[in-house]
Amino acid sequence: MRSRLIPPVWKKKGAPNYLIGTDQLGRDVLSRLIIGSRVSVIVGVLGVAISVIVGVIIGLISGFLGGRVDSILSRTVDTFMSIPFIILALAAVGFLGPSLTNLIIVLGMTGWVTFARVVRGEVLLVKNLEYVTAAQALGQSGWRIALFHLLPNVAASIIVLSTLQIATVIIAEASLSFLGMGVQPPTITWGVMLSEGRNHLATSWWLSTFPGVTISLTALGCILMGDWLRDALDPRLRNG
Repeated sequence: MRSRLIPPVWKKKGAPNYLIGTDQLGRDVLSRLIIGSRVSVIVGVLGVAISVIVGVIIGLISGFLGGRVDSILSRTVDTFMSIPFIILALAAVGFLGPSLTNLIIVLGMTGWVTFARVVRGEVLLVKNLEYVTAAQALGQSGWRIALFHLLPNVAASIIVLSTLQIATVIIAEASLSFLGMGVQPPTITWGVMLSEGRNHLATSWWLSTFPGVTISLTALGCILMGDWLRDALDPRLRNG
């Protein structure tokens, strides 16, 4: 406890053993940031993985089958998109209870609509092209056409959107943990660190500032990676 609320090393009374200071219980803020990154990355990657699986399946079915099926699924997607993402996640976590597993499931099941909408649009563009018509003429089944002919042609968009969605999920996880509806202490996440530091913001600004900056830089990194992947995977941009 004698090491509590030590400022960053460049400030007066800073200590070289604690580069960016300590918290209200004397714990090293840098160590907690590093450990907390594991949970944030796990939630981001697994949450997006669930969204990809659900969204791609629904998008493929909706775009390829068309007709009444497409109409029903499109209206379902529109309904989910009309509800703010964070409100839907809050309601779902409140119903299931706050935990790491429930948070991953909730963020995955509330983020699939973006993938479904994008995949449906891409499938509508390519399903009437010559190679799809040729596959149908050869008697290939619908699931085989969707899996081996349509899906590879929308994979680039899925990959780019996944990197962008990871940033959204990480921010959502931090927001829910900040509100006490996400991962619960003693598990460390950036959102929990933000929540714990808000009561000391006036006197010990580093407790909330560094987790906030880390979240922002991670989200920015995911967005920049998405832009790079879009340029790398789009032949029109690559050749240009």
